[in-house]
Amino acid sequence: MEFKGKVIDILPVEKGQGKNGEWRKQSYIFETQEQYPKKICAEVWGDKIDGFNIKQGEELTAKVNIDSREYNGKWYTNVKIWAVERASDGNVGGVPNSQNDNYPPQSSGSASGPQETPPPSEDDELPF
Repeated sequence: MEFKGKVIDILPVEKGQGKNGEWRKQSYIFETQEQYPKKICAEVWGDKIDGFNIKQGEELTAKVNIDSREYNGKWYTNVKIWAVERASDGNVGGVPNSQNDNYPPQSSGSASGPQETPPPSEDDELPF
């Protein structure tokens, strides 16, 4: 999943110690550029904080995983950024644009709308 937005705030880095060692997390507040803008709080973990080098005021596309979990009868949702694409230079995932030639092109859907998935063939069916 992904969204486009402008970074309107950067929260302080949070640090802690877990059973697997030290961890770091930084949250960013984005505002989408839609008719009715939405605010999204998304987080980056570990070394990606330095690698992405997200700055306030930047417009970018964030590729995210959304995860919800229940704790004591309440539900909590995290939006974790795993790659960024800067609007100005096509930079994907914090890797400079010149190095993106090593990666296959990413499809962002066609201009005519979402692509349809072909119907499954007999070979695609599960045995149960």
